Amino acid sequence: MLFGFWQILLILLILLIMAPLLGRYMARVFTRQQTWLDRMILPLERLIFASSGLPNCRTMTGGQYIRAVLVSNLVMGILVFGIMMTQGSLPLNPTGLSAPSWDLALHTAISFVTNTNQQHYSGETTFSYLSQVGALGFLMFTSAATGIAVAIAFIRGLTGQPLGNFYEDLVLSITRILLPISVVGAIVLLIAGVPETLAGPAQATTLEGATQWIARGPVAHFEIIKELGENGGGFFGINSAHPLENPNNFTNLLETVIMMVIPAGLIITYGKMAGNPKQGWLIFGMVFILFGILIGVTAFGEFWGNPWVNQMLGEMQPNLEGKEVRFGWVLTALWAVSTTGTMCGAVNGMHDSLMPAGGFVTLTDMFLQIIWGGQGTGTAYLFVFLILTVFLTGLMVGRTPEFLGRKIEKREIVLASVILLVHPIAILIPTAITMAFPATLSGISNPGFHGISQVVYEYASAAANNGSGFEGLGDNTLWWNLSASVSLLLGRYVPIIALILLADSMAHKQPVPETSGTLRTDTPLFTGVTAGAIVILGILTFFPVLVLGPIAEAFNLG
Repeated sequence: MLFGFWQILLILLILLIMAPLLGRYMARVFTRQQTWLDRMILPLERLIFASSGLPNCRTMTGGQYIRAVLVSNLVMGILVFGIMMTQGSLPLNPTGLSAPSWDLALHTAISFVTNTNQQHYSGETTFSYLSQVGALGFLMFTSAATGIAVAIAFIRGLTGQPLGNFYEDLVLSITRILLPISVVGAIVLLIAGVPETLAGPAQATTLEGATQWIARGPVAHFEIIKELGENGGGFFGINSAHPLENPNNFTNLLETVIMMVIPAGLIITYGKMAGNPKQGWLIFGMVFILFGILIGVTAFGEFWGNPWVNQMLGEMQPNLEGKEVRFGWVLTALWAVSTTGTMCGAVNGMHDSLMPAGGFVTLTDMFLQIIWGGQGTGTAYLFVFLILTVFLTGLMVGRTPEFLGRKIEKREIVLASVILLVHPIAILIPTAITMAFPATLSGISNPGFHGISQVVYEYASAAANNGSGFEGLGDNTLWWNLSASVSLLLGRYVPIIALILLADSMAHKQPVPETSGTLRTDTPLFTGVTAGAIVILGILTFFPVLVLGPIAEAFNLG
């Protein structure tokens, strides 16, 4: 047990070192300061901007920024849907796979364009290499870059700057952040044993003399952007539990850190761009502490194991159901909290097999969406909670609600409320409909309290743009593909629209001078109050479904 927690501490220490370095670098990128990549990347960027008709990227209004996000994402989604539906007649299809059903292709296209990568299929038996790499891999870069661009625009607006240009931010996110790290990371994964080939499945002969076909493909570069961009969609059906996606403890460590480094770093980026590094570090520390607590709860739950199994064995054993032996209960618990906290959604073990404590934590991560949150959007959600906390505390102590020298008024509170309210709407309403017809719609494989968790988890994963699942659920049906698609769209684009409008509103406010009545937001006390507001507003919204699911399951086992 002690060795397991040392492994967790090592990964957290690496994150503490890497996130500030990347955060400061991203701040330089988006404030157009000189970086060490300029000599290599600037010619490529000039070519992209010139060929796209954007040689001089003008700053956009809130409405223009929103239209740019929606139109570009719509076009990319249609393009990818078309590739998947015609893959049977396209090249790079060594196993001769035909097109999937229209509803599965629709759900998959929406899932990947929203940076969710919720998969109702097994990649190696459903999609060709072209569909996986040329279509889904393309969206892994652009959807992650979209989230980063929105976060940067939001930070600019909060600090009174123009929002910037979406297309410029999109390109910079790819050329300066996602692509360079992915190239290096893919080479490292390749050296560590992750395959990268366009050859078809390998043929092997088993010890019994039978012929076995082993799926492979261009996995290494797909895997690195899967984690770095918080995409989570696996090349193989069992995702990062597959030995060709995540073969050993080194790759597991690399992939765990990589999935967290950008969302964690963006908090430091905010502090630099806002000219208030202290507040950035306080918020980083708050999230880090909450993250550590949730890891501890999950890890202890897996360490103590299943009391029914332990009673039959006559001794205490960790819960190893649904886990790869090479990772064990510790690294599986850490990964589960990391992947649902960052909205990555990749898995190195089956979440459906987690103990109730693990189910509680993974659901809580997706309900809160700020530990560390989605690619870019998680950082923005953090500041929505900050704005609401400023408003609430200002009302309680009789001080003018101000954030970064700008008044918080009705419009900002309405938009912040929309951002937080759309999440339970996208989860609880379809959950209620599904549970009203359990025999025909739900696909539950484990009746009882755990079955409720399976349904809630699927919609929470879709609405939070996470993509992981309690994979005992039979979700490749017309109902699940279409209903989850609605949650995917609501959970992605309604908050993005509200975030940009909120940032645009803040950017046009006149700054007010700080007085003795101004509530300071860069103090440990205010940060602690913010943590309390996050827990109260986030968890209590979903407390009834937590009681009906993992909490009731825990009491039942106990």
